[in-house]
Amino acid sequence: MHELQVTSSQFENEGWMPDSLAGYGEDRSPELFVDNIPEGTAALAIVMDDLDHPLEKGFNHWVAWNVTPSTRIPGSMPKGATLETPIHIEQGIGYGKHGYRGPKPPFNWNHRYRFTVYALDAKLDISTDSKKEQLMEAIENHVLASGMLTGKYQRRHA
Repeated sequence: MHELQVTSSQFENEGWMPDSLAGYGEDRSPELFVDNIPEGTAALAIVMDDLDHPLEKGFNHWVAWNVTPSTRIPGSMPKGATLETPIHIEQGIGYGKHGYRGPKPPFNWNHRYRFTVYALDAKLDISTDSKKEQLMEAIENHVLASGMLTGKYQRRHA
């Protein structure tokens, strides 16, 4: 399968995510860069999971689809189910809300957060109340490529 290169201007792969992206901070989605998007890509999908959640491995913080295929996904995406600006994006329910919900590990625990970007050969027709499970079902047989970026976050102020 084709491999996407996913990077951010705000943190390196396996690096520390800034407080501005965290639930304790401004709770802003990161700016993502997606390179090597294959020809025929109709839309992108994004999933962000907490890999170290003590009760649910892969606890979902962000689920989005029908993202305009672009090498740059702007940061600070507004909350909401369907947005047209700064780019088209449909956001399902991750961490209980429509839109990005940043890292918020309790105490001073260090958690890892994985952003997975999928290049899809079709736009998806699923409810904006969908969660990660429904998205993963919908993208089956439509993934042209995928790539990951992992960031770490630890609350530095108690």
